Amino acid sequence: MSDDRVRGFPAFGRGGRRVRQFAASWWGRAWVRAMEETALDGEQLRKGRRYAYTGHVGSITVSPGRLAAPVYGDDGATYTTVVYVERLADAGWERLADEVAGNAGYLAALLDGEVPHDLVAAADDAGVRLLPDLGDLQPECDCADFEFPCRHAAALCYQASWLLDADPFVLLLLRGRGRGELLAGLRRRGAARTPAVPQPVAPAGVDAVAAYATGVPPLPPPPPAVAAVGPAGLPVFAPAAGVDPRVLREAVAVAAGRAAALAARPAGGR
Repeated sequence: MSDDRVRGFPAFGRGGRRVRQFAASWWGRAWVRAMEETALDGEQLRKGRRYAYTGHVGSITVSPGRLAAPVYGDDGATYTTVVYVERLADAGWERLADEVAGNAGYLAALLDGEVPHDLVAAADDAGVRLLPDLGDLQPECDCADFEFPCRHAAALCYQASWLLDADPFVLLLLRGRGRGELLAGLRRRGAARTPAVPQPVAPAGVDAVAAYATGVPPLPPPPPAVAAVGPAGLPVFAPAAGVDPRVLREAVAVAAGRAAALAARPAGGR
């Protein structure tokens, strides 16, 4: 397995958190609810909460479908405790990735440490159950307790909700895929959906030696002669069919007057 598919978390300190609801996030509370609604003995849950608060759980390892940690009993013994989580099948992951790729806000929220309600609802509609439900969490422990779950597994589940509060990608890893694997899949989808843009082809240049060898080209022909100017400084127009030269001279005089007025205005004036 790559590092992205196995994550380790240091043990929580003794008495680190005391809140009315064990998990702070709505998805963390959904995790706790899935465990508590499966429990057969409320006393084991109470002891599990005390173990979680008082630092009885060691470092936690999260991998696809598996949550594990050493849990220390009141007698000083160390118990190997594992909670198995139902993993999503490849087809389910493809549908979930389609939902995330189809809404940029979903990925932005996950990267910001949030699990959008709309994403969970969209995944449910696509037949993908992202949050655990009744029976999805399967605890195992090598202690002698026969309760389901035992206090050690309950403590591990309670502390796991703190990990989910801090990083929703822990939930995705437990469901089967790590952060890097999910992001890589989204990048592949984006590349497949983006049409190839043809790159412009630069026109062929001219060899510098050949350009200098051509010499100086001839000048263009001179412009046509300017029309004659009358006494008032206005051009003299030759008579033409349907055109009155006096009207043209008046139009030129008006335009020249307006131009002179504009030129005389101070800069920035209206």
